[in-house]
Amino acid sequence: MKETEFPRRPKLGFLGVGWIGRHRMQAIHSSGIGEVSLIHDPSPERMTEAVKGIPGAKEARSFEQLLNSGLDGIVIATPSALHSEQAIRALESGISVFCQKPLGRRRNEVRAVVNAARKSDRLLGVDLSYRFTEAMTALRERLKNNEIGEVFMADLVFHNAYGPDKSWFYQPELSGGGCLIDLGVHLLDLALWNLGFPNFTRIASQLYSGGRPLRHTHGKVEDYATATLELESGASIQISCSWNLPAGCDAVISATFYGTKGGLALRNVNGSFYDFVAERYQGTKREVLVRPPDDWGGRAAVDWARQLSLGPRFNEESEQFVRVAEALDAIYATQ
Repeated sequence: MKETEFPRRPKLGFLGVGWIGRHRMQAIHSSGIGEVSLIHDPSPERMTEAVKGIPGAKEARSFEQLLNSGLDGIVIATPSALHSEQAIRALESGISVFCQKPLGRRRNEVRAVVNAARKSDRLLGVDLSYRFTEAMTALRERLKNNEIGEVFMADLVFHNAYGPDKSWFYQPELSGGGCLIDLGVHLLDLALWNLGFPNFTRIASQLYSGGRPLRHTHGKVEDYATATLELESGASIQISCSWNLPAGCDAVISATFYGTKGGLALRNVNGSFYDFVAERYQGTKREVLVRPPDDWGGRAAVDWARQLSLGPRFNEESEQFVRVAEALDAIYATQ
């Protein structure tokens, strides 16, 4: 399919319409950029309910039907263990892919998906949604403009007072890990993305499960993780993330960059999962750059659909997904 063959909206299929999958579907539908054509989910009830809200959308009997229906793109929101295989099958069928994170449980799975996208020359996207908040956009612009000088420390946090409600999240062979791969993937992505995906020279980390070091709890996943990555430049990235932490609110989310001329921070407001401010720090002074509200949740999916409407070609930025997976693997390897 050539780029010139996209004078119309891309024809899209949706594989998995739980809460996140359905939200991304509604975001793309509301944008008007993509045509929601087919929907498949293992739950007939979820599938039927999802179809009701999208005029013209139809139920697909199987993933195979999605692959053989002339789709331009597929949005994947299934359990993590299925992501890489399903993404590769779609790409090998000539269909572009937008996938929930993590793209794979380990670097080798992510590498295989990116290689398939390159070979098929198809667009690959991952739902790294925090990149698309207005607060992060404000920070990134100022970091690019060197407004806080040379960054020597990035400190990122994601504590969730709750844990996942699906049992597969707690099975290492299915999830790939615990809070680190679920929440920490966002933190590592934001840090590496804003710092230009630098090489790291050393990693120190500690992972816990139920308050005990993970190495003492074989067969379980971590519910608290902290790691420090030292970069070739001498700068450091520090991340902390958790599930079910008694932090006194629903969530603690922040990304702070300290430089030789000041600081920049994204942080959530009043424990919210959705409301963020962006601030600039100078000594003891702070300036608010961005305040809520900001309807950002489906923005990554809409951006992918927009790119797809311009042509399905492979984007070299897909290599960034491999770099994040390398960092995750390196942290897990320290245990």
